[in-house]
Amino acid sequence: MMALREELRLFPGAGNKDGSPSWTVQDPVTNRFFQIGWLEFEVLSRWPMQDPARIARAIEEETPLSAETEDVLRVMGFFQQHQLVRTAEPQGVAFLNQMAEGQRLSAWKWLLHNYLFFRVPLVHPQRLLSRLVPLVDFVYTRWFMVLSLLLTLLGLVMVARQWDVFLHTFEDFISPAGLVGYLAALIFAKTLHEMGHAITATRYGVRVAHMGVAFLVMWPMLYTDTGESWKLSDRKARFHIAAAGVFSEFLLAGFATLAWSLTEDGSLRSALFFLATTSWIITIGINASPFMRFDGYFLASDALDIPNLHSRSFAVARGWMRRTLLGWDEPDPEVFEPRIRRVLIAFALVTWIYRLVVFAGIAVAVYVFFFKALGIFLFCVEVAWFIARPVWGELKVWIERRSEIRPLRKLLLLGLLAILLTLLSVPWQLKVHGEAWLHAENQQVIYSPFPARVLEVREEGPIRRGETLVVLDSPDTRNKALLSRLAADSLALQRDRSVGRSDGAEKSNQFAWQMAEQLAELEAQRDELKRLKLVAPNDGLVVDRDRQIQAQTWVNANQPIAILIDPSQWIVDALIEQRDLEHVQIGSKARFFWRNRLDEPLRATVVAVDSSRAQALPDPMLATDRGGRVPVLKTGSNGAMVPRDALYKVRLKLEEPLQRRSTAMGSVAIEGSERSLLSRWMTSLAAVFVRESGF
Repeated sequence: MMALREELRLFPGAGNKDGSPSWTVQDPVTNRFFQIGWLEFEVLSRWPMQDPARIARAIEEETPLSAETEDVLRVMGFFQQHQLVRTAEPQGVAFLNQMAEGQRLSAWKWLLHNYLFFRVPLVHPQRLLSRLVPLVDFVYTRWFMVLSLLLTLLGLVMVARQWDVFLHTFEDFISPAGLVGYLAALIFAKTLHEMGHAITATRYGVRVAHMGVAFLVMWPMLYTDTGESWKLSDRKARFHIAAAGVFSEFLLAGFATLAWSLTEDGSLRSALFFLATTSWIITIGINASPFMRFDGYFLASDALDIPNLHSRSFAVARGWMRRTLLGWDEPDPEVFEPRIRRVLIAFALVTWIYRLVVFAGIAVAVYVFFFKALGIFLFCVEVAWFIARPVWGELKVWIERRSEIRPLRKLLLLGLLAILLTLLSVPWQLKVHGEAWLHAENQQVIYSPFPARVLEVREEGPIRRGETLVVLDSPDTRNKALLSRLAADSLALQRDRSVGRSDGAEKSNQFAWQMAEQLAELEAQRDELKRLKLVAPNDGLVVDRDRQIQAQTWVNANQPIAILIDPSQWIVDALIEQRDLEHVQIGSKARFFWRNRLDEPLRATVVAVDSSRAQALPDPMLATDRGGRVPVLKTGSNGAMVPRDALYKVRLKLEEPLQRRSTAMGSVAIEGSERSLLSRWMTSLAAVFVRESGF
């Protein structure tokens, strides 16, 4: 039996949930910490006895614990496995050599492990942290906590009152320049996060060995080494250290949100917006999540008092799954009370789903960000290591123990598999959804031909062809016409007086030419004045009249006055995604759903499908900054709204007359072509293969 290493340190730990004591063993060489219970402590206390049987008998006689020789051997094996024993003895050297040989990785496995995660220490901040602790001590007071929460709540209330502006600002910053701003805000927020961990640990007397950058799948992340917090016997103190980073970002998000609400537009407000959104997203979506090994995981582990929460909950969930699906007599790996056991099973299932989505997203990200050959390779590595490997590991157990599955359960599982394959293979009619604009097929927006004053404007309602819509007046045009008339009269008089003079013929011709110019200008001004009386070109309805336009008000040439529509035919212009284009055909049936209204949907038929992407919105009200749901990019000097994504316009015609006098926003559901889900997936996979097969 090998002796323990002399440099190991033992610290009292927090009590276990059952009331039994615990201790923490520190390996100062590797700076690793191991939590042990009462039995393990008693074995360590009698380690010099060397004989496992004697140690077991001594524990039985001297303590209320029950110990067997196998228990002592298990504890000794644990310490040997983690290299906590001396290696001077020949058997110790042989054991460590054997273990090192078994743990030796091949070149590709070493590269894979170091690609997935590695850390680069940058600074040893203990001296700086010791100076900072007194300066920020007020942050840990109760009055500051309460004040911060109240200010954060006030900021959220003020943002809720201008939510449309906040959301529109977020969409506007989804651009290369906006991404640079978010990156700068992310670096600042993460630095503050790690300083929160480090300063809080220093306040509790925990040494912060180093801080640096960790790379998770080549993505850089700041980290702080607070591993020595396991020396603390106070579980509450460890919880505070783990929560300090999340709380720091929470304060940053709250203060930035409030400041954004109180600041005028400009560079400062943009910077505050970056800090607020970045901190909220990272705090709530990433750091506070217990499904990955970030701060939220350690907080949940401490709150439940279940170390190694992931591995232990996964083991319980695997046992439950084997009993439920396969009917095995599978005992739980450890005993928990029923309520905690249900929580662990649910937690494990949600974590598996969450990780499936996250790892699939990471796989797509590494594929996109690297050049094609490396991107495809890294994509396969991500899918194989994080998704396929765990699934295959469980399936291997099922295959090896398939003889334990009862025949009836096998039949049931095969039946469920057959039903699933049938559902995937049967053609289903897909629904294609898109944002839409309902309007009359024939409509004309009424504008003034040029800036003018309103004399008369038609109210909303029916109108006959030739009836007056709007009567306008332009004093400037009338003045120009009057000046031209006066100039022509003056020139005519001067022409008549020049008759009989020596140079009369020449002067008469000059006056005649100038008079013709003025008469032409007069005729042009009269034509302009005629344009100021707008009449209906056809029978229809006057709708959407601007109520702010009344008699004696002025209008611009680009200011809509009203809309003249033909109410007999109504159509819908919808925008659908590129992937849905192949499923929509002319003649497909559809339904138009009103936005923010409970009216029955309208039946419609597809009459046209564009083959090229939409270069402008059918109506500006579809844009997100106008209350719609289509993100846009404003391009060009005329402010044309181009959809940000690749969208295609589909025109539909209503099947029944519509008792309505104005346009409306909504959405459509178009009956797509019938295809099975399996066929759709295979087609998409084949398309990706064909697209990526060329280098």
